[in-house]
Amino acid sequence: MFKVDVVIYPELSLKNLVITQIYQVLFNLAPAIEVSFWKGMRLTAQLEVPIYNDGYPDMYNKIHPGFIGVSQTVRLPYNIWGTLTVGHFSSERYGVDMKISHRFIRDNRFGIEGRVGYTGAAYWDRFTCHFGTQKKMTWSVGGYFYWPQYNVETTMKLEQYLLGEKGVRIDIIRHFRYASIGFYAMKAQGAKSNGGFRFQIALPPYKYRRRGYIPRFTPSRNMGLAYNAGNEQYYYKNYRSSPGDNIMQSNSFNPYFIKSELLVY
Repeated sequence: MFKVDVVIYPELSLKNLVITQIYQVLFNLAPAIEVSFWKGMRLTAQLEVPIYNDGYPDMYNKIHPGFIGVSQTVRLPYNIWGTLTVGHFSSERYGVDMKISHRFIRDNRFGIEGRVGYTGAAYWDRFTCHFGTQKKMTWSVGGYFYWPQYNVETTMKLEQYLLGEKGVRIDIIRHFRYASIGFYAMKAQGAKSNGGFRFQIALPPYKYRRRGYIPRFTPSRNMGLAYNAGNEQYYYKNYRSSPGDNIMQSNSFNPYFIKSELLVY
């Protein structure tokens, strides 16, 4: 009840689109206040502070808000978990996002998950937000298999992206104690195949103590990057609903992963 965290998220973006420049680089520090007033609830307010910009538009040189939203996670009957988030997301989107996942009781290695979002365009000019009126529906549905011996997770999903194109996506992720690394491949109607690799790395220190209601100041629990090997700039667009919406965080409550980490000691 009433837990407050101040989390510093480092953000690194790279583009390789200019012949005369190896990479265009954008690096931000994005502190976020994360408050929980009751179980499963989280209020997030983030600020983007530009540190280094080499090749990105001038608008990214301005301090501006990042993620702003409220989410609620609940456990439903039959081992179903659901999260509803309302607010301003990544990829300059705002709206509503809902995620549901179910791990089979008879065999926890298998599970199904779904996600649906209804969002519009919204971008910040310093502290002024400009909203678009047109909304887009995105969704994702699929299943996953977890190989406990090697902590490898394989997922296959059917998805609809922000431009309305539908496609299939496959991810193969190897989870370690302080990192998650893997590959992905995608194919959508009207678009060429795409893929690449992605990773999340936990930032030290790895353990934090909470003293009563005193806010904790911590670095991000994980920092990640996805590499777009096909250099696709138009299709396959989507968003994240919170700063901690990533492959490492979603696996943190996996019973097989928790058991494997306990056996290390």
